[in-house]
Amino acid sequence: MATFLYKLGRTAFRRRRLVALLWVALLALAGVGAATASTPTSSSFSIPGTEAQRAFDLLEERFPGAGADGATARVVFKAPEGEKMTDPAHKAVVEETVAALKSGSDQIVQVTDPYTAHAVSQNGSTAYVSVSYKVNGMELTDETREALKDAGHGAQGKGLTVEIGGDALQTMPEQGASEAIGIVLAGIVLVVTFGSLVAAGLPLLTAIIGVGIGVSSITALANVLDLGTTTSTLASMIGLAVGIDYALFIVSRYRAELAEGRTKEDAAGRAVGTAGSAVVFAGLTVVIALVGLAVVNIPMLTKMGFAAAGTVVIAVLIALTLIPALLGFAGDKVLGRKQRKAAKDGEGAEGVEAAKGVGAAATGGHDGKGGKPNGGTRWARFVIRRPLMVLIVGVLGLGAIAVPAASLQMGLPDDGVKPTSTTERRAYDALSDGFGPGFNGPLLVVVDGDKATADRTVSTIKGLDGWAAVTPATPNKAGDAAMITVVPKDRPSSTATENLVHDIRDATGDDVLVTGATAMNIDFSQKMNDALVPYLALVVGLAFVLLTLVFRSVLVPLKAALGFLLSVVAALGAVVAVFQWGWLGGLFGVEQTGPIMSMMPIFMVGVVFGLAMDYEVFLVTRMREAYVHGQRPGEAIVTGFRHSARVVTAAAVIMIAVFSGFIGMDDQMVKMIGFGLAAAVLFDAFVVRMAIVPAVLALLGRKAWWLPKWLDRILPNVDVEGEGLAESADAPGAAKPDLVKV
Repeated sequence: MATFLYKLGRTAFRRRRLVALLWVALLALAGVGAATASTPTSSSFSIPGTEAQRAFDLLEERFPGAGADGATARVVFKAPEGEKMTDPAHKAVVEETVAALKSGSDQIVQVTDPYTAHAVSQNGSTAYVSVSYKVNGMELTDETREALKDAGHGAQGKGLTVEIGGDALQTMPEQGASEAIGIVLAGIVLVVTFGSLVAAGLPLLTAIIGVGIGVSSITALANVLDLGTTTSTLASMIGLAVGIDYALFIVSRYRAELAEGRTKEDAAGRAVGTAGSAVVFAGLTVVIALVGLAVVNIPMLTKMGFAAAGTVVIAVLIALTLIPALLGFAGDKVLGRKQRKAAKDGEGAEGVEAAKGVGAAATGGHDGKGGKPNGGTRWARFVIRRPLMVLIVGVLGLGAIAVPAASLQMGLPDDGVKPTSTTERRAYDALSDGFGPGFNGPLLVVVDGDKATADRTVSTIKGLDGWAAVTPATPNKAGDAAMITVVPKDRPSSTATENLVHDIRDATGDDVLVTGATAMNIDFSQKMNDALVPYLALVVGLAFVLLTLVFRSVLVPLKAALGFLLSVVAALGAVVAVFQWGWLGGLFGVEQTGPIMSMMPIFMVGVVFGLAMDYEVFLVTRMREAYVHGQRPGEAIVTGFRHSARVVTAAAVIMIAVFSGFIGMDDQMVKMIGFGLAAAVLFDAFVVRMAIVPAVLALLGRKAWWLPKWLDRILPNVDVEGEGLAESADAPGAAKPDLVKV
């Protein structure tokens, strides 16, 4: 592989104009596709194989035209202190609002009058108008949303407090500011790392191009593939992080090869052949983890995984082709000022040696002739001297952070977790105060039978505990199905409400199905739990095989997998502490604690595993390279850290910066994902890979690189260490060192 990538890098360097033109053309093509694509008309959410989904499908079949999957809104009215919503003046305002809503849009199915639908609280302080739409929230036109808001604002100015809740106000999350923050922070880290604006700009430029192509393609295909609102957010989040990191490793290796005295073209080829091999395998682990989300069998999650995986593939291809092409355009400017000066002022062998020293310092190493050891070298030597202590401290520290994960409660975010500054959250609170906490999560019971069956079901439900209200059965026109609304006593995300759902299902027959947002959340969480172990086995198993192929070792991949599990559980513990317990919630903009998003554990397993293996591949590959070339195990660890620690640290800081930028978003799901991924990268890169990994390798010694002979004969030699390149360098006619010309 290294030889093939070496040739690819040299070809891209020589034909840089053609390569750059092709990528710009792809970006333009994707941009045109996104600009001309029709607005997405669907953002469906389904959970195949669950009772809630079967009930939903039955509703669409037996109650045609009822808009079972349509958006809903609640306009909540609250009277001033000491007054009631039944007062004539307030009643007139509500009736005007109902009339305005009915005439405000042709997308409306029904608008209920609170005085005929018994939607006034017992104390008379609160009332609400329910609005049902023909289409889901993403299909509503701007005019329909404005009509809804205008109706509320019109009543607001007539002595009533009016708030609006429901998914009718759902919009695409804004991404620009979050991405900009991550890019700025990444740029600062790159400038500090490289000491050159050009070298720092290359990873940023290529990452933006890759994300631009990926997100534009998603936008262009969103309507055709029924992609959700967070798909492009996830793709840009991951694509930006890995795109910068992959380019960072290749640019860094290119500078190191120049410092060794190679020509620019040869250095580009070798950078792609060595660091590029690590990029390919690191990218494969990320793709495996993301594509593996299909195991869960939830269409939305599968599409998110495939879209993000496609963006990662683009990032890998750009790193292997566009980066060497741009390095050809950059010329000497890719080097730091001191390195350029040393190469320019030096003459002959002295100039080469001077440039080697400066160049090695710029890339995190030293000249190897008594120069001052860098931070990576000093840290590696410290770990080798005290491996057991470092291992114990690292494991116990992450174990302590992971403790809150034992109290994990899962659900899907609703209006109750939104900031109090939003009208959706205030409407949620007003309904809870006026009608009880369970009113925001009513259960919809669908009876597949006649009126007698429906009446028996109502009686059965009333014999259970945990409900606050049970409406009479509403049959369909054919009389072969009916709907029953059950309002729980407790809030939607509570254990008591979950128990009520299970009790209804246990007490009624197979012809009675429970659905609604709350039941959907419960079924979704259960499906996530059931899929976690198979998914983990698939992803870790495939990655174990891949890493065994890369490192030609059994214990190194095993250590990598166990270290990942430790870091992801610790990150999950941090998520629980902040978003469920509220620790430091104000610092991260968490105004309301609640259950952790149901997909968070399995999502973190998928994404974090792929990202964690990046650092494992980049760091340990350099150790393996040194060990293969004759160094003792301890020396190989130090060599790996001397060459890679600074760059891996910069890459981790960049990823943390990119993910942290999404913590500032209002969307609770995106905020939680950004925090969880940032925490996971922090733990995995700086505790697991930079501390626990070298400690374990030091304790294992030569055993770390053990591979059964029979397995060694079976496995193909992918040559990630670039042994083939070393042989070609000794061949007649090989490129000779020429740093003085740089």
